[in-house]
Amino acid sequence: MAFDGLFTYSMTADLQQLVTGRITKIHQPNAQEVVLHIRANGSNHKLLFSIHSSYARVHLTEHSIDNPAEPPMFCMLLRKHIEGGFISSIKQHDFDRIIIVEIESKNEIGDPIVRELHAEIMGRHSNLLLIDKEQGKIVDSLKHLPPSVNSFRTVLPGQPYIAPPAQNKWHPLAVTDEQITLFFSETKTAKEIVSQFTGFSPIHAEELLFRLTDTDDRVNCFKDFIASFNNGGAKPMYVSANNKTYFSPIALTHLQGDVTIYPNVHELLDRVFFARAERDRVKQQAGDLERWLQNEIDKLILKTKKLNKDYERASKLDQFQLYGELLMANIYVFEKGVKEVTVTNYYSETGDEEITIPVSERKTPIENAQSYFTKYTKAKNALIMVQEQLEKTKEEITYFEMLAQQVQQAAPGDIEEIREELAEQGYLKLRHSRKKKKQTKPEPERYVSSTGVAISVGKNNKQNDMLTFKMAKRTDIWLHTKDIPGSHVVIHSSEPDEATLREAATLAAYFSKARDSSSVPVDYTEIRQVKKPNGSKPGFVIYFEQKTLYIDPDEAVILQLKKQS
Repeated sequence: MAFDGLFTYSMTADLQQLVTGRITKIHQPNAQEVVLHIRANGSNHKLLFSIHSSYARVHLTEHSIDNPAEPPMFCMLLRKHIEGGFISSIKQHDFDRIIIVEIESKNEIGDPIVRELHAEIMGRHSNLLLIDKEQGKIVDSLKHLPPSVNSFRTVLPGQPYIAPPAQNKWHPLAVTDEQITLFFSETKTAKEIVSQFTGFSPIHAEELLFRLTDTDDRVNCFKDFIASFNNGGAKPMYVSANNKTYFSPIALTHLQGDVTIYPNVHELLDRVFFARAERDRVKQQAGDLERWLQNEIDKLILKTKKLNKDYERASKLDQFQLYGELLMANIYVFEKGVKEVTVTNYYSETGDEEITIPVSERKTPIENAQSYFTKYTKAKNALIMVQEQLEKTKEEITYFEMLAQQVQQAAPGDIEEIREELAEQGYLKLRHSRKKKKQTKPEPERYVSSTGVAISVGKNNKQNDMLTFKMAKRTDIWLHTKDIPGSHVVIHSSEPDEATLREAATLAAYFSKARDSSSVPVDYTEIRQVKKPNGSKPGFVIYFEQKTLYIDPDEAVILQLKKQS
């Protein structure tokens, strides 16, 4: 993970802008994230703490994160202890992945207290702890570690705070010139640097080695490298190379690939974790819904296989009719008691081909002929029913696949609308809540193009129908991926410029099942050319007079359009 001690050093330096700031609000969107709203230096900031095993981090964010109706216990405790308090310092612990935010606040009777938030960014061991600084005790934490789990370090309310064990490595800011010279006197590997110095991940060790190859002054090269991480990083960078992505507060000169430079480390991390973190929040909220949809799709696929077999059997109806007619034409050729009869097939190409027909020895010739006519009628009716069932089953598979795609790409706030839709369609029962929920209209997501034109995106079927048939004007431009499940996108303009059209098409491609593909076909037409067939399911439309663009989905474009909104 690139959020190493060096990245933490950069982040801590840039977060100094929050010192003296006041904590105005505290939210906990889920079990792994806490957001502090801070008013500092005349501006409002949102400081995000995440202890996710893969996405653990601390940074300022511009994204809005939906909060639960009732705040969790840890959130309530933070509000009690630090809401309204002032940040007196933000520091890094021993060049490790630990950021300590010191807050001066007041208790219930108005006496001053000092609390510390310790953000430990350590992969699956990440945690966020509230510490009583005066007593050195843990007030509470997002994760609890009883002695049975960690005998060295108990993390429970009321227990003394013990820092994570020291790594016994050299501190990059305290290492001497002699130590640097001696260590680099021989050729080193990235692994050896990681083992010797605190705060290095392999990617930054590789970068240091690359820079050392161009100089004989290893001491100053090392010091300049460490100094470049100060003040929030010299050049926050996102690199796609070798089919992988990398990020750092500084320039990664040893990598060759697609490079994007960001103004600061906060926007860089918003870019890195934007989709992944949002996806994880949705999984926490909609894991059961995803499983239910996949089970339904699996059941419908199995049903389709069975119906196809029934269709094959029913397709023999022409043979039943032929047997019946030939038996009636040869009614006096055979008598009751035989198991088969051979007759001339007048309907063959030559007209004189013989055919053997199985018959029941217990039935008369007329009864055998009637039996085949009955089979023909049943098969004909069955064929119609099977065809209808196949069409209905295919429609349901398409519908559930569309919903599954919407769940995968939904924001947490969109999930409840998908549940409501399934309940309205008779597939699910809604969970009953004691509190009466306010009836709210579906709200499509809003974006603004680089030329200032408003664009809306429906993230589920309720939003799609609302956007296309109620919010949009007849002359607005409507977009959708061609023959691929995806969102309805509307440009609120009758004559959008080329840049706006391509950006809206990028949104349509990104919020579709083809998000990870390239050259995605996106159709566009006027709203008045979009129709909803009678009796069709939510979100389903037909459209005419369309043109097609081919687009490569780009997450960076989506972030920029969202930022402009």
